[in-house]
Amino acid sequence: MVALTCVLMLPYISVAQSSDFGNWLIYIGNKKVNSKWNIHNEVQYRNYDAIGDLEQLLLRTGLGYNLSENNHNLLLGYGYILSQNYIADTQNKMDVNEHRIFQQFTSKQNVGSVSLSNRYRFEQRFVESDFKMRLRYFLAFKVPILKTETSPTKLYLSAYNEVFLNTESDVFDRNRVYGGLGYQLNKNVRIEAGYMSQLFENSSRDQFNLITFVNL
Repeated sequence: MVALTCVLMLPYISVAQSSDFGNWLIYIGNKKVNSKWNIHNEVQYRNYDAIGDLEQLLLRTGLGYNLSENNHNLLLGYGYILSQNYIADTQNKMDVNEHRIFQQFTSKQNVGSVSLSNRYRFEQRFVESDFKMRLRYFLAFKVPILKTETSPTKLYLSAYNEVFLNTESDVFDRNRVYGGLGYQLNKNVRIEAGYMSQLFENSSRDQFNLITFVNL
């Protein structure tokens, strides 16, 4: 899987190494314990540029419980985030450590051939000596490409929108919009490559995302 990721990234790195267009490498895993319980695990390596200029390292895990078979899931999780923020008007960075506890509810459904996913997440964030809370709502679509009743396809289009809201002043935190192309390698593994735009209160930033999903 690591080799495949590197191969897919080579063309992008060759043309974007000197660009400030960001790049996120993401692994999202889900281990089914039984029909009710699952373990979530996630690694995100976020760069300011193509690769090598770390913006954030995010590690996330959690224990989930299915309210219904594969459609409604409650999850309690923990995340560790290392951010390397540039100090204003310098090329120097400052490390910021965050420990995060979160609760989420995910609901999935199919409308024809379109798969929909709604996720509601509440975060308690311990950022160095500060304590913050945040609400997130995520809506995702997955649409197969060239699928017929007799010929299933491994290619699909993926899109999502996620809004982040703080519980204190400056309620709007950010909004993420993503669109990508995915491929189902087998029943357990799929990969996606796509473009994401983040809108902040006074700025915006774009990233290339390469995502690997593993469900066991």
